[in-house]
Amino acid sequence: MADKGRTLLIVEDDPALQKQMRWSFDDYEVVLASDRESALAQIRRHEPAVITMDLGLPPAPDDVTEGMALLGDIVALAPQSKVIVLTGQNDRANALRAIGIGAYDFYAKPFEPELLSLLIERAFRLHDLQMENARLANQSLGAEGRFITRDANMLRVLRTIEKVSATRATVLLLGESGTGKEVLAKTLHDRSERAGERFVAINCAAIPDNLLESELFGYEKGAFTGATKQTPGKIEVAHKGTLFLDEIGDLPGPLQAKLLRFLQERVIERLGGREEIPIDVRVVCATHQNLQNLIAEGRFREDLYYRLAEIVVTIPPLREREGDAALLAHSFVKRFSGEQGRSSMSLSREAVAAIEAHKWPGNVRELENCIKRATIMADGNQIMVPDLGLKPAEENAGFFNLRQIREEAERKAVVSVLARVDGNMVKAAELLGVSRPTLYDLMNRFGLR
Repeated sequence: MADKGRTLLIVEDDPALQKQMRWSFDDYEVVLASDRESALAQIRRHEPAVITMDLGLPPAPDDVTEGMALLGDIVALAPQSKVIVLTGQNDRANALRAIGIGAYDFYAKPFEPELLSLLIERAFRLHDLQMENARLANQSLGAEGRFITRDANMLRVLRTIEKVSATRATVLLLGESGTGKEVLAKTLHDRSERAGERFVAINCAAIPDNLLESELFGYEKGAFTGATKQTPGKIEVAHKGTLFLDEIGDLPGPLQAKLLRFLQERVIERLGGREEIPIDVRVVCATHQNLQNLIAEGRFREDLYYRLAEIVVTIPPLREREGDAALLAHSFVKRFSGEQGRSSMSLSREAVAAIEAHKWPGNVRELENCIKRATIMADGNQIMVPDLGLKPAEENAGFFNLRQIREEAERKAVVSVLARVDGNMVKAAELLGVSRPTLYDLMNRFGLR
């Protein structure tokens, strides 16, 4: 439903058409402009979320030069605004040119209020989503970045992180590579009482086995060849703060026993030392492996697992996070294009479709690298499918037709309920929560009688 509080700017030099459009879209806060100068003044004054504009504007209404110039001004002045260009029936070339400059979409005149209203409402929704995205991007959720999501399962993960951050519980983060396990570990640290202390991370899979023990526990001078001075390990360095053990599933067997003792006693001994050193540290672990399988294979200690798994958080892969691939892609485009001085860059519709269709085996890390590469390789201000290096998505125009989706869902529900109650119309209407006349109407519409 439209919202009177949202501003729609209509740029049109025909007074009769202005009046018609204002009446058609009176659910919004409509402001009008008839030329380039007045349109820019209205944009500065009202900051409209959505703009509809005719390309033929004074002083040359039969030419698109002034309209294209205004579109360029809007992209520079208010890049967050969604511009819908109104074109003639046979003016596809200029419509595509406008999209290339930065228009959100185009619509051929003469307009049908209901259809154009759907396009305007969709533009408002995208604008609201991107504004919320920007708001979330300004809320630091970790030392190196932000966690942006709309997915229900991922939001539950974030709520869990928020709850356990205030505790001293050891947390085990499970998820595929690239899902953001370290970002969540930093979020735990930043929202805990230890936020002012150090966050120390070590990747157990990246350090050779013969060096990992000294990296974790430190060593005394002379403990081995080359140990020329006393050196504290990562655990000791993290004292009073948070220790993040990434890829804990790759920890060698002998070190698993030593780590278990530390978790039980909260003391360590450096290599070559005899002194027990008490350590106060919050431990957060992560792995992409299935630890239960490793336990069954004898490659991971079960007692260590239960010490680490006081709180287990499973992070869904990007392919299972509904809508997040496109949401993150828009955020990355804004970030990387800004870093490269190309702040008006955007994703084409086909590029967004390709991003949504891709399975992202490398998850958020793969998507981030893909968008960074695309912002460098793109020739214009719009990122196209070839810039991403992805396969184009298969056409599925009906997928987003809400009326068709709703009707198909209703048809399936009616068929299923009628089968369940063996055709009893009274019971079927009760289960469906409608009156019997309504049920008869639905059956007639779907040809079920």
